[in-house]
Amino acid sequence: MDRRVFLVLLLAGCADPSTNLVPVVTPAPPAPTPQAPAPVTPPTVSGDRSFDDWARDFYTRAVKAGLPASLLDREMAGLTPDPRVNSLDTRQPEFAKPFGDYIKGVVSEDRVAIAARRKPAMVSTLTDIEARYGVPGDILLAIWAMETGFGSVLGDFDVVRSMATLAAQGRRQAFAEDQLMAALRIIGSGEFPRSKLRGSWAGAMGQTQFIPTSFLATAVDGDGDGRRDVWSSSTDALASAANLLAKGGWQRGQGWAREVTVPDGFDYSLTEGPREIPDWWAQHGVRRSDGLPWSSADAGAKAMLITPTGAQGPAFLLFPNHFVIRKYNNATTYALGVGLLADRFGGMDGVIKPWPYETALSIGDRIVTQRALAQLGFDPGAPDGVVGVNTRNALRSWQKSRGLTADGYLSLDMVRRLKTEANIL
Repeated sequence: MDRRVFLVLLLAGCADPSTNLVPVVTPAPPAPTPQAPAPVTPPTVSGDRSFDDWARDFYTRAVKAGLPASLLDREMAGLTPDPRVNSLDTRQPEFAKPFGDYIKGVVSEDRVAIAARRKPAMVSTLTDIEARYGVPGDILLAIWAMETGFGSVLGDFDVVRSMATLAAQGRRQAFAEDQLMAALRIIGSGEFPRSKLRGSWAGAMGQTQFIPTSFLATAVDGDGDGRRDVWSSSTDALASAANLLAKGGWQRGQGWAREVTVPDGFDYSLTEGPREIPDWWAQHGVRRSDGLPWSSADAGAKAMLITPTGAQGPAFLLFPNHFVIRKYNNATTYALGVGLLADRFGGMDGVIKPWPYETALSIGDRIVTQRALAQLGFDPGAPDGVVGVNTRNALRSWQKSRGLTADGYLSLDMVRRLKTEANIL
Protein backbone atom coordinates (compact mmCIF):
# COMPACT_ATOMS: atom_id res chain seq x y z
CA MET A 1 0.00 0.00 0.00
CA ASP A 2 1.22 3.43 -0.81
CA ARG A 3 2.61 4.97 2.43
CA ARG A 4 0.76 8.23 1.86
CA VAL A 5 -2.60 6.47 1.48
CA PHE A 6 -1.96 4.48 4.66
CA LEU A 7 -1.32 7.66 6.69
CA VAL A 8 -4.51 9.28 5.46
CA LEU A 9 -6.56 6.24 6.46
CA LEU A 10 -4.87 6.06 9.84
CA LEU A 11 -5.55 9.69 10.64
CA ALA A 12 -9.14 9.36 9.54
CA GLY A 13 -9.69 6.43 11.85
CA CYS A 14 -8.27 8.25 14.85
CA ALA A 15 -10.31 11.40 14.37
CA ASP A 16 -13.16 12.38 16.72
CA PRO A 17 -16.32 11.27 14.94
CA SER A 18 -18.23 14.31 16.15
CA THR A 19 -16.00 16.62 14.17
CA ASN A 20 -17.05 14.96 10.93
CA LEU A 21 -20.82 15.29 11.33
CA VAL A 22 -22.54 17.52 8.78
CA PRO A 23 -24.66 20.05 10.74
CA VAL A 24 -28.35 19.62 10.21
CA VAL A 25 -30.11 22.97 9.68
CA THR A 26 -33.70 22.93 10.84
CA PRO A 27 -35.72 25.27 8.61
CA ALA A 28 -37.45 28.17 10.39
CA PRO A 29 -41.21 27.91 10.52
CA PRO A 30 -42.87 30.01 7.83
CA ALA A 31 -43.86 33.51 8.90
CA PRO A 32 -47.56 33.76 9.62
CA THR A 33 -49.56 35.32 6.83
CA PRO A 34 -50.80 38.78 7.97
CA GLN A 35 -54.46 38.60 8.68
CA ALA A 36 -56.58 41.33 7.12
CA PRO A 37 -58.77 43.10 9.65
CA ALA A 38 -62.16 41.56 9.88
CA PRO A 39 -64.57 43.51 7.73
CA VAL A 40 -67.02 45.60 9.66
CA THR A 41 -70.53 44.33 9.27
CA PRO A 42 -72.72 47.20 8.06
CA PRO A 43 -74.45 48.50 11.17
CA THR A 44 -77.47 49.33 9.06
CA VAL A 45 -78.83 48.45 5.66
CA SER A 46 -80.98 51.42 4.76
CA GLY A 47 -81.13 50.89 1.01
CA ASP A 48 -79.21 54.14 0.51
CA ARG A 49 -75.75 53.00 -0.57
CA SER A 50 -73.90 56.23 0.23
CA PHE A 51 -75.51 56.39 3.68
CA ASP A 52 -74.65 52.75 4.42
CA ASP A 53 -71.05 53.27 3.26
CA TRP A 54 -70.78 56.25 5.56
CA ALA A 55 -72.33 54.27 8.44
CA ARG A 56 -69.80 51.45 8.03
CA ASP A 57 -66.90 53.90 8.01
CA PHE A 58 -68.27 55.90 10.94
CA TYR A 59 -68.75 52.71 12.97
CA THR A 60 -65.06 51.83 12.57
CA ARG A 61 -63.89 55.32 13.55
CA ALA A 62 -66.31 55.52 16.47
CA VAL A 63 -64.98 52.28 17.94
CA LYS A 64 -61.41 53.62 17.60
CA ALA A 65 -62.58 56.80 19.36
CA GLY A 66 -63.64 54.72 22.35
CA LEU A 67 -67.38 54.21 21.84
CA PRO A 68 -68.44 50.65 22.77
CA ALA A 69 -69.31 48.42 19.85
CA SER A 70 -72.37 47.22 21.77
CA LEU A 71 -73.65 50.82 21.98
CA LEU A 72 -73.10 51.38 18.26
CA ASP A 73 -74.68 48.05 17.37
CA ARG A 74 -77.80 48.97 19.32
CA GLU A 75 -78.18 52.61 18.30
CA MET A 76 -77.23 52.25 14.63
CA ALA A 77 -79.30 49.14 13.95
CA GLY A 78 -81.94 49.98 11.35
CA LEU A 79 -80.74 53.60 11.04
CA THR A 80 -81.94 55.39 7.89
CA PRO A 81 -81.44 58.95 6.62
CA ASP A 82 -84.24 61.41 7.32
CA PRO A 83 -85.22 63.14 4.05
CA ARG A 84 -86.75 66.08 5.95
CA VAL A 85 -83.40 66.99 7.48
CA ASN A 86 -81.51 67.66 4.26
CA SER A 87 -84.42 69.69 2.93
CA LEU A 88 -84.42 71.91 6.03
CA ASP A 89 -80.62 72.22 5.98
CA THR A 90 -80.77 74.41 2.86
CA ARG A 91 -83.56 76.68 4.10
CA GLN A 92 -82.35 78.22 7.35
CA PRO A 93 -84.21 81.52 7.86
CA GLU A 94 -81.11 83.24 9.28
CA PHE A 95 -79.52 82.96 5.84
CA ALA A 96 -82.45 82.80 3.42
CA LYS A 97 -84.94 85.39 4.68
CA PRO A 98 -84.43 89.15 4.12
CA PHE A 99 -82.65 90.57 7.16
CA GLY A 100 -85.26 93.15 8.11
CA ASP A 101 -88.12 90.68 7.70
CA TYR A 102 -86.31 88.17 9.92
CA ILE A 103 -85.75 90.74 12.69
CA LYS A 104 -89.33 92.03 12.51
CA GLY A 105 -90.55 88.47 12.86
CA VAL A 106 -88.27 87.83 15.82
CA VAL A 107 -88.99 91.04 17.74
CA SER A 108 -92.74 90.61 17.65
CA GLU A 109 -95.33 92.18 19.90
CA ASP A 110 -96.63 88.72 20.74
CA ARG A 111 -93.27 87.68 22.17
CA VAL A 112 -92.96 90.92 24.10
CA ALA A 113 -96.43 90.38 25.59
CA ILE A 114 -95.69 86.74 26.54
CA ALA A 115 -92.44 87.79 28.22
CA ALA A 116 -94.28 90.49 30.16
CA ARG A 117 -96.64 87.83 31.54
CA ARG A 118 -93.95 85.26 32.34
CA LYS A 119 -91.18 87.49 33.66
CA PRO A 120 -92.64 88.43 37.08
CA ALA A 121 -92.84 84.78 38.15
CA MET A 122 -89.24 84.20 37.05
CA VAL A 123 -87.56 87.27 38.51
CA SER A 124 -86.05 85.35 41.43
CA THR A 125 -84.72 82.56 39.21
CA LEU A 126 -83.29 84.97 36.64
CA THR A 127 -81.72 87.15 39.35
CA ASP A 128 -79.99 84.11 40.88
CA ILE A 129 -78.72 82.98 37.48
CA GLU A 130 -77.43 86.46 36.63
CA ALA A 131 -75.66 86.72 39.97
CA ARG A 132 -73.89 83.42 39.31
CA TYR A 133 -73.03 83.76 35.63
CA GLY A 134 -73.24 87.50 34.90
CA VAL A 135 -75.65 87.14 31.97
CA PRO A 136 -78.73 89.43 32.12
CA GLY A 137 -82.07 87.71 32.54
CA ASP A 138 -83.54 89.51 29.53
CA ILE A 139 -80.86 88.01 27.26
CA LEU A 140 -81.73 84.54 28.57
CA LEU A 141 -85.46 85.17 28.12
CA ALA A 142 -84.80 86.27 24.54
CA ILE A 143 -82.84 83.10 23.76
CA TRP A 144 -85.59 81.01 25.37
CA ALA A 145 -88.24 82.84 23.34
CA MET A 146 -86.40 82.51 20.04
CA GLU A 147 -85.29 78.93 20.45
CA THR A 148 -88.48 77.24 21.62
CA GLY A 149 -91.18 79.87 22.22
CA PHE A 150 -90.47 79.88 25.98
CA GLY A 151 -90.21 76.10 26.06
CA SER A 152 -93.39 75.35 24.13
CA VAL A 153 -91.85 73.88 20.94
CA LEU A 154 -88.85 71.63 21.63
CA GLY A 155 -88.80 69.71 18.35
CA ASP A 156 -89.43 66.00 17.92
CA PHE A 157 -86.58 64.91 15.65
CA ASP A 158 -84.50 61.92 16.73
CA VAL A 159 -81.13 63.63 17.32
CA VAL A 160 -79.12 60.50 16.48
CA ARG A 161 -80.92 60.05 13.15
CA SER A 162 -80.71 63.75 12.30
CA MET A 163 -76.99 63.93 12.99
CA ALA A 164 -76.34 60.73 11.05
CA THR A 165 -78.23 62.18 8.08
CA LEU A 166 -76.22 65.41 8.15
CA ALA A 167 -72.96 63.56 8.73
CA ALA A 168 -73.55 61.41 5.67
CA GLN A 169 -75.15 63.94 3.36
CA GLY A 170 -75.24 67.47 4.82
CA ARG A 171 -73.29 70.70 4.36
CA ARG A 172 -71.28 70.39 7.58
CA GLN A 173 -70.41 66.74 7.79
CA ALA A 174 -67.54 67.00 10.29
CA PHE A 175 -69.68 69.11 12.63
CA ALA A 176 -72.54 66.62 12.41
CA GLU A 177 -70.25 63.67 13.14
CA ASP A 178 -68.95 65.45 16.24
CA GLN A 179 -72.54 65.96 17.41
CA LEU A 180 -73.43 62.35 16.69
CA MET A 181 -70.44 61.14 18.70
CA ALA A 182 -71.49 63.41 21.57
CA ALA A 183 -75.11 62.23 21.43
CA LEU A 184 -73.96 58.61 21.59
CA ARG A 185 -71.74 59.43 24.57
CA ILE A 186 -74.71 60.96 26.39
CA ILE A 187 -76.70 57.77 25.77
CA GLY A 188 -73.76 55.52 26.66
CA SER A 189 -73.17 57.36 29.94
CA GLY A 190 -76.67 56.50 31.10
CA GLU A 191 -77.47 60.15 31.86
CA PHE A 192 -80.36 60.15 29.38
CA PRO A 193 -81.74 57.51 27.01
CA ARG A 194 -82.04 58.05 23.28
CA SER A 195 -85.78 58.53 23.64
CA LYS A 196 -85.04 61.72 25.59
CA LEU A 197 -82.68 63.09 22.94
CA ARG A 198 -85.34 64.74 20.81
CA GLY A 199 -84.89 68.17 19.31
CA SER A 200 -84.65 70.22 16.15
CA TRP A 201 -83.69 68.84 12.75
CA ALA A 202 -80.21 70.32 13.36
CA GLY A 203 -79.69 68.37 16.58
CA ALA A 204 -80.46 71.14 19.09
CA MET A 205 -82.10 69.84 22.25
CA GLY A 206 -84.16 71.13 25.14
CA GLN A 207 -85.81 74.42 26.00
CA THR A 208 -82.74 76.46 25.09
CA GLN A 209 -81.68 74.14 22.25
CA PHE A 210 -78.28 72.72 23.14
CA ILE A 211 -76.33 70.77 20.55
CA PRO A 212 -74.90 67.55 22.05
CA THR A 213 -71.31 68.82 22.41
CA SER A 214 -72.53 71.94 24.20
CA PHE A 215 -74.73 69.84 26.46
CA LEU A 216 -71.76 67.72 27.51
CA ALA A 217 -69.54 70.77 28.08
CA THR A 218 -71.86 73.38 29.60
CA ALA A 219 -75.27 72.02 30.67
CA VAL A 220 -75.79 72.44 34.42
CA ASP A 221 -78.23 71.41 37.13
CA GLY A 222 -79.87 74.75 37.82
CA ASP A 223 -82.69 73.59 40.09
CA GLY A 224 -80.59 71.34 42.31
CA ASP A 225 -82.38 68.05 41.66
CA GLY A 226 -79.20 66.28 40.53
CA ARG A 227 -80.06 66.17 36.83
CA ARG A 228 -79.19 68.42 33.87
CA ASP A 229 -82.66 68.17 32.39
CA VAL A 230 -82.77 70.95 29.78
CA TRP A 231 -85.95 69.39 28.35
CA SER A 232 -88.23 69.42 31.39
CA SER A 233 -86.68 72.07 33.66
CA SER A 234 -86.75 75.70 32.52
CA THR A 235 -84.33 76.56 35.34
CA ASP A 236 -81.82 73.98 34.12
CA ALA A 237 -82.23 75.22 30.55
CA LEU A 238 -81.77 78.91 31.39
CA ALA A 239 -78.86 78.30 33.76
CA SER A 240 -77.20 76.11 31.13
CA ALA A 241 -77.60 78.87 28.54
CA ALA A 242 -76.07 81.36 30.97
CA ASN A 243 -73.16 79.00 31.64
CA LEU A 244 -72.53 78.60 27.91
CA LEU A 245 -72.42 82.39 27.42
CA ALA A 246 -70.27 82.92 30.52
CA LYS A 247 -67.76 80.33 29.31
CA GLY A 248 -67.90 82.01 25.91
CA GLY A 249 -66.59 85.25 27.42
CA TRP A 250 -69.65 87.26 28.45
CA GLN A 251 -68.58 90.59 29.98
CA ARG A 252 -70.56 91.54 33.10
CA GLY A 253 -72.06 95.02 32.96
CA GLN A 254 -71.29 95.55 29.29
CA GLY A 255 -73.94 96.01 26.62
CA TRP A 256 -74.28 93.88 23.51
CA ALA A 257 -74.85 96.58 20.83
CA ARG A 258 -76.42 99.97 20.21
CA GLU A 259 -78.08 101.53 17.20
CA VAL A 260 -76.04 104.41 15.76
CA THR A 261 -76.20 107.00 13.00
CA VAL A 262 -73.50 107.69 10.42
CA PRO A 263 -72.86 110.98 8.58
CA ASP A 264 -73.44 111.72 4.90
CA GLY A 265 -70.56 110.53 2.76
CA PHE A 266 -69.55 107.89 5.33
CA ASP A 267 -67.05 105.29 4.17
CA TYR A 268 -69.16 102.15 4.42
CA SER A 269 -66.17 99.96 3.67
CA LEU A 270 -65.42 100.36 7.41
CA THR A 271 -68.42 98.15 8.21
CA GLU A 272 -67.63 94.64 9.46
CA GLY A 273 -64.03 95.79 9.73
CA PRO A 274 -62.13 97.45 12.58
CA ARG A 275 -63.10 97.01 16.21
CA GLU A 276 -62.57 100.29 18.03
CA ILE A 277 -63.89 102.09 21.11
CA PRO A 278 -66.93 104.38 20.66
CA ASP A 279 -64.72 107.50 20.83
CA TRP A 280 -62.80 106.31 17.77
CA TRP A 281 -66.07 105.84 15.91
CA ALA A 282 -67.23 109.27 17.06
CA GLN A 283 -64.22 110.75 15.29
CA HIS A 284 -65.69 109.27 12.09
CA GLY A 285 -69.08 110.81 12.79
CA VAL A 286 -70.75 107.75 14.34
CA ARG A 287 -73.20 108.64 17.16
CA ARG A 288 -75.76 106.80 19.30
CA SER A 289 -79.18 107.09 17.69
CA ASP A 290 -80.88 107.76 21.05
CA GLY A 291 -78.45 110.56 21.90
CA LEU A 292 -77.55 109.05 25.28
CA PRO A 293 -73.97 108.83 26.58
CA TRP A 294 -72.05 105.57 26.69
CA SER A 295 -71.74 103.74 29.98
CA SER A 296 -68.20 103.49 31.35
CA ALA A 297 -68.12 99.77 30.50
CA ASP A 298 -69.22 100.36 26.91
CA ALA A 299 -67.01 103.43 26.44
CA GLY A 300 -63.94 101.28 26.93
CA ALA A 301 -65.11 98.33 24.82
CA LYS A 302 -64.07 97.81 21.23
CA ALA A 303 -67.02 97.64 18.85
CA MET A 304 -67.61 96.75 15.20
CA LEU A 305 -69.93 98.72 12.94
CA ILE A 306 -72.51 96.91 10.83
CA THR A 307 -75.24 98.04 8.43
CA PRO A 308 -77.07 94.75 7.88
CA THR A 309 -79.53 96.14 5.30
CA GLY A 310 -77.07 98.52 3.70
CA ALA A 311 -76.87 102.29 3.77
CA GLN A 312 -80.68 102.60 3.69
CA GLY A 313 -81.24 100.73 6.96
CA PRO A 314 -80.24 101.04 10.62
CA ALA A 315 -76.59 100.80 11.71
CA PHE A 316 -75.26 99.21 14.90
CA LEU A 317 -72.07 99.18 16.94
CA LEU A 318 -71.57 95.59 18.10
CA PHE A 319 -69.80 95.05 21.42
CA PRO A 320 -67.96 91.85 22.41
CA ASN A 321 -71.10 90.39 24.03
CA HIS A 322 -72.80 90.34 20.61
CA PHE A 323 -70.14 87.91 19.42
CA VAL A 324 -70.63 85.80 22.54
CA ILE A 325 -74.31 85.42 21.60
CA ARG A 326 -73.09 84.17 18.23
CA LYS A 327 -71.48 81.21 19.98
CA TYR A 328 -75.08 80.06 20.39
CA ASN A 329 -75.86 80.53 16.70
CA ASN A 330 -73.19 82.00 14.44
CA ALA A 331 -75.47 84.27 12.44
CA THR A 332 -75.56 88.06 12.69
CA THR A 333 -79.33 87.95 12.26
CA TYR A 334 -79.75 85.60 15.21
CA ALA A 335 -77.51 87.53 17.60
CA LEU A 336 -79.03 90.87 16.61
CA GLY A 337 -82.50 89.39 17.06
CA VAL A 338 -81.67 88.12 20.56
CA GLY A 339 -80.24 91.49 21.59
CA LEU A 340 -83.08 93.58 20.19
CA LEU A 341 -85.67 91.27 21.72
CA ALA A 342 -83.90 91.45 25.10
CA ASP A 343 -83.95 95.25 24.87
CA ARG A 344 -87.71 95.17 24.34
CA PHE A 345 -88.14 92.79 27.28
CA GLY A 346 -86.21 95.33 29.34
CA GLY A 347 -88.57 98.16 28.39
CA MET A 348 -86.57 99.80 25.60
CA ASP A 349 -88.05 100.89 22.27
CA GLY A 350 -87.31 99.20 18.97
CA VAL A 351 -84.94 100.46 16.27
CA ILE A 352 -85.24 104.15 15.45
CA LYS A 353 -84.38 104.02 11.75
CA PRO A 354 -86.90 101.72 10.08
CA TRP A 355 -85.90 98.60 8.22
CA PRO A 356 -86.09 99.21 4.45
CA TYR A 357 -88.24 97.20 2.08
CA GLU A 358 -86.25 94.24 0.78
CA THR A 359 -86.82 91.92 -2.16
CA ALA A 360 -86.21 88.30 -1.23
CA LEU A 361 -83.41 86.74 -3.24
CA SER A 362 -83.57 83.15 -4.44
CA ILE A 363 -80.72 80.77 -3.73
CA GLY A 364 -80.00 80.96 -7.47
CA ASP A 365 -79.59 84.75 -7.22
CA ARG A 366 -77.17 84.34 -4.34
CA ILE A 367 -75.12 81.62 -6.01
CA VAL A 368 -74.87 83.50 -9.30
CA THR A 369 -73.71 86.58 -7.37
CA GLN A 370 -70.92 84.58 -5.77
CA ARG A 371 -69.92 83.13 -9.14
CA ALA A 372 -69.88 86.61 -10.71
CA LEU A 373 -67.75 88.06 -7.90
CA ALA A 374 -65.25 85.22 -8.21
CA GLN A 375 -65.13 85.60 -12.00
CA LEU A 376 -64.41 89.33 -11.60
CA GLY A 377 -61.54 88.68 -9.17
CA PHE A 378 -63.30 89.24 -5.83
CA ASP A 379 -63.21 86.00 -3.84
CA PRO A 380 -66.49 85.32 -1.98
CA GLY A 381 -65.57 81.77 -0.99
CA ALA A 382 -67.47 78.70 -2.11
CA PRO A 383 -70.63 79.42 -4.17
CA ASP A 384 -73.01 78.00 -1.57
CA GLY A 385 -75.79 80.60 -1.69
CA VAL A 386 -75.10 81.77 1.88
CA VAL A 387 -74.37 85.51 1.94
CA GLY A 388 -71.91 85.47 4.81
CA VAL A 389 -69.02 87.71 5.73
CA ASN A 390 -66.79 86.49 2.89
CA THR A 391 -69.43 87.29 0.29
CA ARG A 392 -70.16 90.69 1.85
CA ASN A 393 -66.47 91.60 1.98
CA ALA A 394 -66.04 90.62 -1.66
CA LEU A 395 -69.13 92.64 -2.57
CA ARG A 396 -67.80 95.70 -0.70
CA SER A 397 -64.50 95.49 -2.54
CA TRP A 398 -66.29 95.25 -5.88
CA GLN A 399 -68.66 98.13 -4.99
CA LYS A 400 -65.78 100.36 -3.89
CA SER A 401 -63.79 99.60 -7.04
CA ARG A 402 -66.80 100.58 -9.15
CA GLY A 403 -67.51 103.83 -7.29
CA LEU A 404 -70.65 102.51 -5.60
CA THR A 405 -71.64 102.79 -1.93
CA ALA A 406 -69.54 100.00 -0.44
CA ASP A 407 -72.06 98.78 2.14
CA GLY A 408 -71.83 95.09 1.21
CA TYR A 409 -75.58 94.81 0.88
CA LEU A 410 -76.78 92.39 -1.79
CA SER A 411 -79.88 93.88 -3.36
CA LEU A 412 -81.58 92.70 -6.52
CA ASP A 413 -79.99 95.67 -8.30
CA MET A 414 -76.53 94.47 -7.23
CA VAL A 415 -77.34 90.98 -8.51
CA ARG A 416 -78.30 92.38 -11.91
CA ARG A 417 -75.21 94.60 -12.14
CA LEU A 418 -72.88 91.74 -11.27
CA LYS A 419 -74.53 89.34 -13.72
CA THR A 420 -74.25 91.92 -16.51
CA GLU A 421 -70.59 92.76 -15.81
CA ALA A 422 -69.62 89.09 -15.54
CA ASN A 423 -71.70 88.29 -18.62
CA ILE A 424 -73.63 85.57 -16.81
CA LEU A 425 -77.06 84.96 -18.28
